Parts: sequence; structure tokens; C-alpha cells
Amino acid sequence: MHGSGASAAQLRQFQPLEADDPPVVGRYPLAARLGAGGMGRVYLAYTPGGRPVAIKVVRPELGEDPQFRARFQREVRAAERVQGLYTAPVVDSDTEGPVPWLATAYIPGPSLADAVSRHGPLPLPTVMLLLAGTAEALQAIHGAGLVHRDLKPSNVLLAADGPRVIDFGIARAAESGTALTGSGMVVGTPSFMSPEQAAGAAVGPATDVFALGQLAVYAASGTPAFGEGTSHAVLYRIVHEWPDLSALPGGPLKELAAHCLAKDPAARPGPPEVIARCRAALPAGAMPAPGQWLPAAVAAELAVGAPPRPPRTATAATQPTGHTRRRRPSATRRRGVVMAGAAAVAALAVGAGVVLLSGDGGEDGAGEAASSPGSGDASAESPRRSESPPGGTEPEAPTLPDAPDAAEYPGLAIPAGYHLYLGEDPVEPRASGAWNMAQIDFRYFTGEDPALLRTAEGNTLVLLEAGEEGSFAACAADDAQAVASVSMDRVEEGSQVCVRTAAGHVALITVTGLPGAEDTLTVDATVWRDARAGLGNANES
Repeated sequence: MHGSGASAAQLRQFQPLEADDPPVVGRYPLAARLGAGGMGRVYLAYTPGGRPVAIKVVRPELGEDPQFRARFQREVRAAERVQGLYTAPVVDSDTEGPVPWLATAYIPGPSLADAVSRHGPLPLPTVMLLLAGTAEALQAIHGAGLVHRDLKPSNVLLAADGPRVIDFGIARAAESGTALTGSGMVVGTPSFMSPEQAAGAAVGPATDVFALGQLAVYAASGTPAFGEGTSHAVLYRIVHEWPDLSALPGGPLKELAAHCLAKDPAARPGPPEVIARCRAALPAGAMPAPGQWLPAAVAAELAVGAPPRPPRTATAATQPTGHTRRRRPSATRRRGVVMAGAAAVAALAVGAGVVLLSGDGGEDGAGEAASSPGSGDASAESPRRSESPPGGTEPEAPTLPDAPDAAEYPGLAIPAGYHLYLGEDPVEPRASGAWNMAQIDFRYFTGEDPALLRTAEGNTLVLLEAGEEGSFAACAADDAQAVASVSMDRVEEGSQVCVRTAAGHVALITVTGLPGAEDTLTVDATVWRDARAGLGNANES
């Protein structure tokens, strides 16, 4: 129940500008937020000729760090030389102004992370084409003297004509920034790091090939190659244990993934060999027509309307004036979190990676869902409020059916990589995998940074506002802010998440304990089974 049409799809991509967002960066009027992370914020903007671009604005405190700025300048210059067909090219930048920024091409399409989260593992031909295109992108990146260092599902976008790799080289700029790193810390994303990164050793092009092998496992199985859990546990497995390839079909894909995931960098194949093996694995004549390489459900997400345009009042400026620390959403703003579907979180996905080995990091996730894409009003009302018509008569509220009997399940401890299936009684945490993807109604997923609360395709989640009382009526009501995943950086003790499943169940999940050293999320669950039989007509009235 992800909605239909451009409007519903765009709610997963674009977030309105807030009071502390600049209206203009350089010569680019801003139209919407695309995401935020450890290094800064990403915005949708337009060139003077009307082409959309994604602009990353570095956090002001990083811009004040001489080491970070010097490295950032060098890496941006190198990134500007990357012109591969499977990359999002850097088109403009200002690395010397008060607040550094760079602009890349905007790529319409979901990230690999979003596609797998919403639709499950990808079919074998799609995975092979994904790996071939990503390997070709790595050729271009390595040819420019760069190593990506943070190749992960959220940094690979699925465009109509093939994958696009974003954020190449930017992670390296963060490694020397004293504001981000320190003694004994490593920049990267735990589930997609290489053994040499985890050990703090030198990295090179083979580091990206190891990450490519991890992408292969994730795309084909829906789970990271070395599992989930705390950063320490995942990194230990990456260095000392073999990847779990049991969910991959035997044959070329499994063999290629195992080869890429060799512990010794010298034993891994180079991108040209990866491309050749992927092409050879596709049957003769199996190459799809342009725009048809993706499964239908994923391709449908590309058929959205034009992204929002900036306000007419926005005019060019030389520099943004800076940012303040991001405010918590007010009680009138939805807390539904979008792990930006389309290329949105995009063309740079804020690639600072995450500070590791001293505890999990991560500043802002992909941000909250837009109640009115393109709006810059920080006091925007919740989408549940309807405007009165000119005659002054309030529209009649839809009538919901009476709440059915509820089943209560207090104190559920959900380890990393486990989920709840609402169709069973009693509800108990289960290990997640490709074999039970359809039963993942509420999952604690740590394969991304920040960690996510997820649900399976056809289901939806809504993170209720602070102070909003959770109830059957609140969870059963149709909500334009419904999403497939919620970032854990927006969740606190007492947060409540509504779950609506394709099987007809409705649940209210109350967070009673946040993950600690054991990386276990504790919740209370209230489940109304087979509750949605009468909701369709009620929500349409």
C-alpha cells in the first residue's frame, strides 16, 4: 500500500525545505530536501536551464576544519574527472566558499536499498546487469585515481537504463577530517566494508570489488553477506569468517560473489573480469530492451511526475549563510521517515559513511516524509488536516469500523536482523531471510546506517507524531505518510509505529527499549487481526 500516481511516489522522495534550510545554494534555487547525513544535507535544485541536480551542502563545522577542506577540495577535483555512463557526474562545486558544496546530476530512480526493502530480492538477470553496470562505474572511478570506499546499496541508484553509482571519493575526504574521525576510528558502513577497512589497513580498488560482492549477495538475497548485528560483531565476521552465500542460486552468481569476497585483496577479480563474467552468465539474446532491465514493481517507481520546483521567490545567491542544528519535528509535522525511494537520497546520498569501532554513528537519516513536496513552510500542517472549502463547511470525516478485539504482546525483544510476523499467535521474533520475506511485517534491520525499521512489500509503516495517542483508529486511518521503512535515528523510547499489512492485520508497535550493547530492540505490540476488511470503503468516503 505505497500509494499510486506521482503524488504518492514523490512523498517517498522529496521533503519540504525547513526554516533552517537556505533558499539558494550558489546559483541554484532549492526545491526540496533529498536527505541528510554525517557530512551534510542533500537538496534538489535546478540549473538555470531547468535540469534537476542534487546538491550536497557540507556541514559548517566541517568546512571550518582545514584538513577536511583540503582533502574535500582534492577529492571533488578528482570526482569531476569521472565521466562513466554508470555514474552520477559532478557538474558544479564550490570548495573554497564559507560553506563548501557540490552538485551532481539528479538520477530519477530508487536506490538498491529502497528497491530491496520494498520489493524483496531482485531476479538473477537484474542482479547480473546490476553488477556489470556497477563494475563499469568502478572502472571509471578507479581510472580517475579514486577509490569509492563506501559502495553500499544506498549509493547505487536504479535508473531506467541501468545502475548509477554515487558518492565516489567523498568518503575519503572525511577520513582526514578531525571533526569526523579520531584515533582507532574507521570511516565506512559496517555491513559493506572490506577486511582491510575493518582492520584499518590501506585500501585500494580491490576494496570496492569486495563491496561489489556484498552488493551481489544483498541484491539477490535481501540480506547482507556477513549478517547483521553490532558493528563489532559484523566487522569481526568480515575479517575472520566466510560470507553466507546459502541464499544465492548455485552457478555463476554464487561463484562470482565468492571470488569478489576473497579476504586477500590480490585474489579478487578486477572490474573488467566482473563485467565479462556477468555478460557470459546471461543467456544469448537475454539482454533486455532499454528500460526493461528492472522487475515491473521496481520499474513502476520510475513512472512518477516531475520533481517539485523551487518557489518563484528564490533568487540566485553566492553562498548559503550556514545552517543550524536540525530541529526535532514539531507536533504538527509527521514523523514518518522516508528512506528516500528515488534517486533522491541521491546523487550523493551523503556519503560520509559511519564512524566505527568506538560505537555506531550517524547523524540524520533520509529525513522525514514531506507533507507537501516543495513547500518551504516549517509550520506546515499535518496532511490529516483538511482545508475548509470556500463556503466554510468542514468536509465530513470518514467513518472507520469499530475496533476488533486486540491481542497484546508485551516485552518483545527483537535482535538485529529479526522481525515480527503478525499472522502468528503468539507473535514472536523470527530471524529474517529470503525464505520468509513475505512474513516480515515489522523488522529491525541493521544492514544500513542508520538502522531501519522495515516492512515487506505491500505493507506500510507510519511513525506517529510525538504526543499523538496510538490507537486502532489512528493506525487504521488512511495516511499519505505511510512508508516502507523508518530510520532509527527518528525513534526513541515511547515512539509508536503503526503497521498495516496486505494480509489485513493492523498493529501498534510501542518502543519500550532502544538497542544497546546486545543490539536488541524491545517493543510492546498490540495486534488487530483481519481488521482491514471494512477499511477500504471507509477510507474512500
